[in-house]
Amino acid sequence: MSNTGADGHRPSLLLVDDDATLRERLARAFRERGWDVTTAGNHEEALAAAKRESPEYAVVDLRMPGRSGLEVVKDLLAVDASTRAIVLTGYGSIATTVDAIRLGAVNYLPKPADVDDILAAFERASGEPSLPAPETFEAPSLARAEWEHIHRVLADCGGNISEASRKLGIHRRSLQRKLQKYPPAR
Repeated sequence: MSNTGADGHRPSLLLVDDDATLRERLARAFRERGWDVTTAGNHEEALAAAKRESPEYAVVDLRMPGRSGLEVVKDLLAVDASTRAIVLTGYGSIATTVDAIRLGAVNYLPKPADVDDILAAFERASGEPSLPAPETFEAPSLARAEWEHIHRVLADCGGNISEASRKLGIHRRSLQRKLQKYPPAR
């Protein structure tokens, strides 16, 4: 999967990220490994590229202006259900991970992720787990649990901050301040 096969086949990849620097850096790294890479900066560009030539693989940023990465994944898979998509984000939570997998993503990675991380995620998604699941459970910190709960409620409210603040029983401005913070460490 990491380079051109014996038959000359180059795996095709669609990179979707609104950060042009990150997008082009990843594209260059994949091209150096023998991949055929197409890039897009938003939902519309990604969908147009997929309709021209459906990619075998896709790496999609979760948060972009306009339509989210989850919508990109859903629409890419509507064009071609065999596309294997990974969602990247700097704002990961359990709720968005579950949403990404439910929509058809094969894996989910936190940013920053490099080409090796992405290739390993595609490999993990395609094979059997190499290690058994750990026996011990490490509970998240209270701050992390609160952050994940807030994002799950916000996702359930379709991103509507006013509705989410009512359901959470906190002032809308307080919720906005909490949403601007990075996720706490586990």
